[in-house]
Amino acid sequence: MTDLEPVRRALLSVSDKTGLVEFATKLFERGIELVSTGGTAKALRDAGLSVADVADLTGFPEMMDGRVKTLHPAVHGGLLALRDDRAHVAAMSAHSIEAIDLLVVNLYPFEATVAAGADYATAIENIDIGGPAMIRAAAKNHAFVNVVVDVEDYDSVLGELDANDNQTSYAFRQRLALTAYSRTGAYDAAVSTWMANALEAPTPRRRAFAGTLKQTMRYGENPHQNAAFYVDGSDQPGVATAVQHQGKELSYNNINDTDAAFRLVSEFAPADGPACAIIKHANPCGVARGATFAEAFGHAFDCDRTSAFGGIVALNGTLDGDTARAISEIFTEVVIAPDATDEAKEVFAAKKNLRLLTTGGLPDPRAARLSARQVSGGWLVQDDDVGHITADDLKVVTKIAPTDDQIADLLFAWRVAKHVKSNAIIYAKNSATVGIGAGQMSRVDSSTIAALKAKRMAEELGLSKTPAIGSAVASDAFFPFPDGLLAAAEAGATAVIQPGGSMRDDAVIEAADEAGLAMVFTGMRHFRH
Repeated sequence: MTDLEPVRRALLSVSDKTGLVEFATKLFERGIELVSTGGTAKALRDAGLSVADVADLTGFPEMMDGRVKTLHPAVHGGLLALRDDRAHVAAMSAHSIEAIDLLVVNLYPFEATVAAGADYATAIENIDIGGPAMIRAAAKNHAFVNVVVDVEDYDSVLGELDANDNQTSYAFRQRLALTAYSRTGAYDAAVSTWMANALEAPTPRRRAFAGTLKQTMRYGENPHQNAAFYVDGSDQPGVATAVQHQGKELSYNNINDTDAAFRLVSEFAPADGPACAIIKHANPCGVARGATFAEAFGHAFDCDRTSAFGGIVALNGTLDGDTARAISEIFTEVVIAPDATDEAKEVFAAKKNLRLLTTGGLPDPRAARLSARQVSGGWLVQDDDVGHITADDLKVVTKIAPTDDQIADLLFAWRVAKHVKSNAIIYAKNSATVGIGAGQMSRVDSSTIAALKAKRMAEELGLSKTPAIGSAVASDAFFPFPDGLLAAAEAGATAVIQPGGSMRDDAVIEAADEAGLAMVFTGMRHFRH
């Protein structure tokens, strides 16, 4: 094997014909022989190029509706033969097999077909067989063969040929092979994931995950960590599909926090009015609803003004000028919303470091998706937490029943608790958080921290008393002992929502009755680790 290998013959068979004619024309002008199949060959001939048909190589016509056309030794021998192996060269000569030096293949659009809602039979027909087989063969033999699977690589191939007198370097072919195997791996992952869903098999024997590189980052959570952002092609609106209108590139932490903020605010339907969430380190430091977005932002900000500094702001509707001006008064990393008015964009234009993202809509908070987390030696995979309750699901367990206003605040706090790291305690009043305790090892500590934050904000806002007085409290999991509940009562809470299910539920209910609290059970918990 030598480092530079000539390209004399190319096989092209593509579903995505973007840039095909231009690329093939430049190959042809370099004296490279073109071989092709079906619709690709027709497109090239229509452009006036001389193209040999794969059927001429194999001696067999395309058959079975195109299912069988390249699965033949004349093709795979041309891709797999080692040019410096005498036995391989002799076999090629004996069987009239000609070398293929460049393979250009992109696969049947399986992912797009499934995303469009195709039925089972249509999806099956869009599983490519010959394409992946050729790609894998060419990539294996990258010592001699170039394999191109992405339109984005056409220019780099032409540049490499220009730089090396119609030859390519080994390092270049290695990079193409890596891209090729990544593509076939992602393709097979898409097929297996679709089939698992179609067959309602929640725990198949093997799981595969794949994504396409969207952004290489300067670093990850910390400067010594490498990081990149990959997207899975989902059509759910969010940070992966958003349009960035201004500001520098999003960092790893920006993307993580922005996703957390947008998914939280999406719990509140636009039809129910404006909602705002402010996130810091993947936890909310304030969430509120209001008559306007400016009002919702103001109430969310008042929950924890200190933590909101340098945070992420998410809205469930169109960002307007008044809200943009209010947000501009504090240092904010990212603002994400379904849309933004021209006035809002003009306001933010003066904030060069602030990133503004618009998504065109909200993700469905109850859409089924998988959540995966790597652990040493494997992966933990589960359905995402799309649990949802209504007032009809609540079970009153205390002597005092909550009022309609309290139920509204209980349900509001419960939606927020779903997005707070466990152990989570949320104090809410008038559809706004007034204290949040997150990620503590003890639930009573979360209760105490949330109460302290409410007290601190009362002092900062010049209030005569803590806003926790008269609030509703949500706990993401049951109170194992009365102490966490009593801490909330001491802070001034009057109503509690929790899953229930503790061995000591009776003792907790008794403590709630003695404290004069109204308490409801949901029968559902929202651990978030």
